[in-house]
Amino acid sequence: MSRSLEPSSTTTATSDQHELLNRGLGVFSVVLMVVAAAAPLGTVAGLLPVMTSASQNVGAPLFFLIAAVLLILFAVGFTAMSRHVPNAGAFYSYIQAGLGRHLGTAAAALAVGSYLVLLIGVNAYAGVAVSNVIATYTSVHLPWWLLAFASLGVTGALGYRDIELSSKVLGLLLVCESLIIVVVAVAIGIRGGAHGMSSEPFSTSQLTTGKPSLGLMFAIFSFIGFEATAVFRHEARDPDRTIPRATYISVLFIGLFYGIASWFMIVGVGTDKAVALAGTSPENFTLDLGQVYVATAARDIMQLLLATSLFAVVLAFHNVVTRYQFTLAERGLLPAKLAEVHPTHRAPSRSSLVVSAVSVIATVLTLGLDPIAETYTWLSGASTLGLIALMTLTSLAVVRFFRNNPARPGTWRAVVAPALSFLGLAAVLALVIANFPLLVGGTANAIVIGGIIALAFVAGLLGAEYLRRRRPSRFAELTTLSTEA
Repeated sequence: MSRSLEPSSTTTATSDQHELLNRGLGVFSVVLMVVAAAAPLGTVAGLLPVMTSASQNVGAPLFFLIAAVLLILFAVGFTAMSRHVPNAGAFYSYIQAGLGRHLGTAAAALAVGSYLVLLIGVNAYAGVAVSNVIATYTSVHLPWWLLAFASLGVTGALGYRDIELSSKVLGLLLVCESLIIVVVAVAIGIRGGAHGMSSEPFSTSQLTTGKPSLGLMFAIFSFIGFEATAVFRHEARDPDRTIPRATYISVLFIGLFYGIASWFMIVGVGTDKAVALAGTSPENFTLDLGQVYVATAARDIMQLLLATSLFAVVLAFHNVVTRYQFTLAERGLLPAKLAEVHPTHRAPSRSSLVVSAVSVIATVLTLGLDPIAETYTWLSGASTLGLIALMTLTSLAVVRFFRNNPARPGTWRAVVAPALSFLGLAAVLALVIANFPLLVGGTANAIVIGGIIALAFVAGLLGAEYLRRRRPSRFAELTTLSTEA
C-alpha cells in the first residue's frame, strides 16, 4: 500500500539519480527492446523444432496462443500493480509490496541470477551462430568463444551508453529478422505449403496428442523477457501510460506473430513430416524453408539474422540486469555505486560495467562446456525455472497487495485475472519442475542447477535477514521505497 512519509535522505538521493536518467522512451521503443529480447527468428528457427519434437505433435501455433492468453491475464494484474509500485524493480518490487520484504529480496536475487544465466547461455549460442556465418561467407573458422567475448564487448559498449542507442540497435535488428520470417511465410502461403494450408496445428486435438504439456512449457519460455517493460519505467516518457501499453502490445505481438509464423513453417514442412524432421534435423527445420520456398540466398540471410537475433537477446538482457542492479543498489541491497547515473550518457553506466565484468568471468568459467548442448541448454533451462517461479509469485503478490487496498482498480484487475494467472503459472511451474531433467540434460544436472537457482533465492532471504538485524532502519525503508516514485 502506498505510504505518505517524509522523504529520507536515501529517498531524496534516489530521486536525484532518477532525474539524471534519460526519460525519452516511448511505447514503441520499450516494445522494440522487449520483443527483441524474445528473439522472433531465434524462436521460429531454434525453439519451434524443439517444441515440435518434444511435444510429438504439430500444435505449436495453438500452444503459443494459449500461452499468450495466460500471460495477458498475468499482464492485467502486473500493469495494475505498476501504478502503485512506481519503480523499476518489476518482479522484485511487486513481490516485496505484496508478500513482504524477505520474499521480495529473495525474488530480487533470483531475478538477477535468472536473467544473468540466460544472458550467458544465449551469448554462447550467439558465438557459435556468428562463427557459422563467418565460415559460410568466408570459409574462415573462428573459435566460438572469441566471438562470444566480442559480443560481450559490443554489448557492454552499448549498455554503458544512453538507453535510446540500444533501443535503436535492437529495433533495426528486430525489423530485419521479422521481415525475413514474413517473406518466407508469404512464400509458403502463396505456394500452399507442402500439402495445402492445413488448420490441423490449431486443432484442439493437439491437446491430447503426444506430450502437449511440453509444448506449452516451451511456449511460455518463448515469452520470457516481456515483463521487462517495467524495468525501463524510470526511462519512460510517461511511465503510467507507457508501461501498461507496452506490456499488452508486447504480449499480443509475440503471441500472434509466433502463432502465425509457426503455422506457416509447419505447413511448409508438412504436418505429416514436421515431428520427424524436427527430431532428426532441428537446426535446418526452418532455415531450409527459406531455400525451398524463396531462394538459397534467403537461407543464408536467415542464418545471418539468426546470429544478430541472438545478439539482440544478449543486449536486451544486459540492459535488464543493469537496471535490476541499479534498483537494488538504490534499496541498499547492492553497493551504492551501482545506483549512480552517468552525467553524460544519462544511464546506469557503472552497473552496466559490472554486468559486463560478471558476464566475461562467467563465460570464462564455461569454456570447457559445449556452447549449445551444455552452456545454452542448461542455463536457459535454469532461467526458465527461476523466471516462471517469479511470475507465479508476482501473480500471488498482486492478489495479496490489493486485498486490503482501498485504491484497488476493480475485482477483475485486482483479484480474478491475477488469481487465474497464478493458477495457470503454478501449473506451468509444476510442468517445468517435473521436466527439469529434460531441460538441463539429465537428473544429475537438474539437481545441481536447480540447487544453484534455489541458493540464489535463499541468498536473498539471508540478505534480507542480515539487513533486518544489522540495519533495521534500512530494512524498514525497503517497502517505503518500493511504493514511492
